[in-house]
Amino acid sequence: MLDYTKKEQYDRSALRVNPAKTCQPVGAMYAALGVHECMPHSHGSQGCCAFHRMFLTRHFKDPAMASSSSFTEGASVFGGGSNLKTAAKNIFDIYNPKIIAVHTTCLSETIGDDLNALIQGIDIPDGKYMVHTNTPSYKGSHVTGFSNMVASFINYLSVSSGAKNGKLAMIPGFVNPGDMREMKRLTKAMGISYTMLPDTSGVMDSPMTGKFEMYPQGGTTVEEIIGLGDSKLTLAIGKFASEAGAEALEKKCKVPYKTLPMPIGIGNTDKFIMELQSFTKDEVPYSIEEERGQLVDILIDIHPYTYNKKAAIFGDPDTVLGIAEFAMEMGMIPKYLVTGTPGEAFETAAEELFTKFGLSGCKAKAAGDLYELHQWMKEERVDLLIGGTHGKYIARAEDIPFVRAGFPIIDRYIHSYMPLVGYKGGMRLAELITNALMDRQDRDSTEEDFEMVM
Repeated sequence: MLDYTKKEQYDRSALRVNPAKTCQPVGAMYAALGVHECMPHSHGSQGCCAFHRMFLTRHFKDPAMASSSSFTEGASVFGGGSNLKTAAKNIFDIYNPKIIAVHTTCLSETIGDDLNALIQGIDIPDGKYMVHTNTPSYKGSHVTGFSNMVASFINYLSVSSGAKNGKLAMIPGFVNPGDMREMKRLTKAMGISYTMLPDTSGVMDSPMTGKFEMYPQGGTTVEEIIGLGDSKLTLAIGKFASEAGAEALEKKCKVPYKTLPMPIGIGNTDKFIMELQSFTKDEVPYSIEEERGQLVDILIDIHPYTYNKKAAIFGDPDTVLGIAEFAMEMGMIPKYLVTGTPGEAFETAAEELFTKFGLSGCKAKAAGDLYELHQWMKEERVDLLIGGTHGKYIARAEDIPFVRAGFPIIDRYIHSYMPLVGYKGGMRLAELITNALMDRQDRDSTEEDFEMVM
């Protein structure tokens, strides 16, 4: 029988149990949905496409439209070139998108289909576009796929005319439409002209009009992506999801970039606002200062309930690091940080955070899974678990409060409309965390009163 108090008995190098991630094509599909009149296309089997669409639809509660090359046994053996050619013609004829964004799957990657050569051999209608990115599911995560697709849009489309347009390019990271709306609201409040790529607001949170629209009104237009090459500066929000796209724009069009942490909490939102202020040179409006002051007031009020509480946080790397720093601003201890996305940069960034706030004994792991996180929590309990839906089984087993934040959240509603970023997002996250802790405190108090009566 395994003794889970001995670390070496559950260390694994070649197996993941409930990994805190999903596969690259999910992220690539989500990025493509953030482009106006774009049809995401899965170059592989229908089953792969159906799973990726289902994953996104369950989280956003809005239909994720996408097409597939529909591989059969023949394509699996001889390659999917003819499937892609037929698919492209049918998609342009029937669904009439402005652009098709192709991403690969495990099967097409293993076969070795050369998407670049295949697309060059396709007869694309005038005024239409077709781009691709490689997203092998056995490498990276959905965050990697999102990053790759954003970089591919830029590599295919963005051009420099040689004259700057004075606009800010913004890559928002793998976040909800509500977060993108909040970033845009703050940017507009600073009086800045910008282009956000991708932008799923108005697409994955589109209103009910009574009429089905294949391509909702939201999303970054192809013309805006082309114009990114004339931007004055790129802000990459989140190193893991956004930096690759910013690097591609700098390399191709000589647009400088700055990488910022996900603007969750006070410190990180301050960095975002100050970068906007540095860009525009104008004063920060009082409306934004007021929101910051309100958040500070909230943290003072809730401090007795959050101080020294230990939390375990899992999910996407940029989001986990942002929530962890906000937790420390609340006086909490982010005891365990886990992401399924591989890369030592996550662990390095986490250690820098622990050092910054003078914490010791905290753990962080990239390419981790929920099984190992659970074992850590058995070694030393925490007061709160924060992450996507699948953490609920650990929370039930350990009888601790659970706050759903990040991706995926498939058993709750409305979350994708509400931001976690910005000062407003900080207020919401503080509410979720504090109420979860207070609910537990109220329950414990009730049980104690009951025992005294008995």
